[in-house]
Amino acid sequence: MKKYSKLIIAAIVALIFIGTFVFLWQKSQPKEVVYNEFTPKLEDIQKTTIITGKIEPRNEVNIKPQISGIITELYKEPGDYVNAGDVIAKVKVIPDMGQLSSAEARVRLAEINLKQAQIDYDREENLYNMKLVSADEYDKVKQSLHQAKEEKVAAIDALQVVRDGVSKSNASASSTLIRSTISGRILDIPVKVGNMVILSNNFNDGTTIASVANMNDLIFRGNIDETEVGQLVNDMPMKITIGALQDLKFDANLEYISPKAVENNGANQFEIKAAVKLAEGSQIRSGYSANAEIVLSSVSKVLSVPESAIEFSGDSTFVYIIKGEGKDKTYERTQVTTGLSDGVNIEIKKGVTQKDKVRGPEKINDEDKK
Repeated sequence: MKKYSKLIIAAIVALIFIGTFVFLWQKSQPKEVVYNEFTPKLEDIQKTTIITGKIEPRNEVNIKPQISGIITELYKEPGDYVNAGDVIAKVKVIPDMGQLSSAEARVRLAEINLKQAQIDYDREENLYNMKLVSADEYDKVKQSLHQAKEEKVAAIDALQVVRDGVSKSNASASSTLIRSTISGRILDIPVKVGNMVILSNNFNDGTTIASVANMNDLIFRGNIDETEVGQLVNDMPMKITIGALQDLKFDANLEYISPKAVENNGANQFEIKAAVKLAEGSQIRSGYSANAEIVLSSVSKVLSVPESAIEFSGDSTFVYIIKGEGKDKTYERTQVTTGLSDGVNIEIKKGVTQKDKVRGPEKINDEDKK
């Protein structure tokens, strides 16, 4: 038994040795190189670029108060449509104590002046009726009385404006009612009831009550690299894709190219704007991320081959034209003149014809990948 066991083990070792030797020998044998083959075709080639950006309204207006105070009412919500003049919010005035004291003093002074003017007028009227004073003097005293009355009315209006933000004489144009200055959709109301708001002045921009924009007039805003901006011209057509809306696409026309570059991640880029053509019934929200595809240049019905078949050597380009078939197949290196490329196919202006076959890259089998 021991003798047979030794023989079996020896046979197994021999088989493993022989198998390994055969495997290594097969691996060491040169394999036939097989290449992809292409026939030049007449195709349309377009060179395009993709620009990332976002959709936004052309005009977005921030509604600010004309007085400082506290928000007491909000009549609208984000998403509501408003017409110019519609009331969005109401503000309760917190009067400045200095201005309030001055306005109250003005009212008291106006009352004193009016009382004295009335006394002067009554006295003058009696003298005029007795024909002791001229009509000219009487008219002057009468005019002074009218002026004193108007001053009192103006002083009371000023006090009401300082104290309440509105007076009886201008109640319809109250500055405590915050109205929309344009027709459009409310994008945002960044304040709440009870918030303090201030009017715009030389020292600050004031508090924004609401942002309103016309959402039927949208633009695409993005940046393009300096290497491509020279190929753009105004009114070029574009395709806008909004990925968040199941790749919804819109047509657009380029209408603005910035004359000045901005640095973005170490690269010089130029801002562009394009007018978006909305389809009827489309509702786009402000701030959607979008991509714009622009055709920078194009050629039609030109001879082309896959760019992978081109050999680049310095400033020259070559292809390998297939000669013969089967075992007699050879590859003739031929210089060609190339044109426009879309990254996949490239235009061949000179060097090959439609009757030629061009060698492509080497075919890779799944076993070679492993």
